[in-house]
Amino acid sequence: MSDVRRGREFLHTPGPTNIPERVLRAMHKPAVDFTAPPFVEMTRTCFEDMKPIFQTEGPVFMFAANGHGAWEAALSNTLSPGDHILVPETGNFSMKWGMMAESLGLVIEHLPGDWRHGIDPEAVEQLLRDDDEGRIKAVLMVHVDTASGVVSDVPAIRRAIDNANHAALFMVDTIASLACVEFRMDDWGVDVAMAASQKGLMCPPGIGFTACSEKAMHATQSSRLPRNYWDWRERMTDAQYIRFCGTAPIHLLYGLREALDMLAEEGLDNVIARHDRLAGAIRAGVDVWCTEGGMAYNAILPAQRSNSITAIRVPPGHDAERVRTVAREDFQVAMGGGLEQLKGDVFRIGHMGDLNEPMILGAVAGIEATLQQLDVPHGRGGVAAAIDYLVDN
Repeated sequence: MSDVRRGREFLHTPGPTNIPERVLRAMHKPAVDFTAPPFVEMTRTCFEDMKPIFQTEGPVFMFAANGHGAWEAALSNTLSPGDHILVPETGNFSMKWGMMAESLGLVIEHLPGDWRHGIDPEAVEQLLRDDDEGRIKAVLMVHVDTASGVVSDVPAIRRAIDNANHAALFMVDTIASLACVEFRMDDWGVDVAMAASQKGLMCPPGIGFTACSEKAMHATQSSRLPRNYWDWRERMTDAQYIRFCGTAPIHLLYGLREALDMLAEEGLDNVIARHDRLAGAIRAGVDVWCTEGGMAYNAILPAQRSNSITAIRVPPGHDAERVRTVAREDFQVAMGGGLEQLKGDVFRIGHMGDLNEPMILGAVAGIEATLQQLDVPHGRGGVAAAIDYLVDN
């Protein structure tokens, strides 16, 4: 094929996601004085309008950081050296969050997982019941693990904590779920929720978020982990320089403001419904691919296949990284690869953020063409199945 490319690449990585033209245009501005009243007021509306995205009345903090920064902010503001935390394993990112916690001097209570199932609420409840001394200070849950494509049940884990009558803080990573799947922070009893700008929020990477309950804000008063940049207490102010612990990420905030306007125009419930419908079309195509030849979903249970990202296992003897490379180089469909123990076995289709039906169909078509070109055994007709799903739903 020619090295010359025309048209646009179909971006279906699990992050960053497509940035809408409106967001790109909103950021195309000269630098401004970030302490001037118009920019300060615009920033204030971003903080306020993030609350309904999290579905919380509590404070939301922003950091010039990615999701890993939000992880550290959640831990360093609420915990102390030697505290025990429960980390249920659902994929690479649950493990990486736990590893970060260990590096900060926290002690991990690990709940093993196979990266193909969501968190088992009964196992969480039993571990907390067995914690008679109350050593466990927090439960760290990843809502959607982008490495495995698995979604876990947030209200079920909240019930597990309550059934065990345990006082642990409930922390939820919503990086790959916020503005993609239903998440109700206050209604579901979440104490700290983390997110990042480059997925459902349709912005460039660079802003990390933590949303906090009253219980979490109380915990920050006794936390003894080192913190300065991440300190929520310092950021509880309208003083712009202090609120961002330095210069605000001006252009990222312009983009966020436009993205929040777009989400409000569509309506959050409609955004969630759109993700559900488009994910259903992806799964309709994958269902066909999996009818023969050994391809399979990584998430074994249908109810645990996320509406943000689909991880697909290739048949034994085939290389998922080769599928990913050919899809990108020959058919201009960019996907995610397998991470850690899934490397070479899994390719991942991201379907979150600024997407519509033709984009989904184009991705399915490009991937199916790749499978055919590489002679990867699969059921034929995934594109037609995705079209049928969209027509019927």
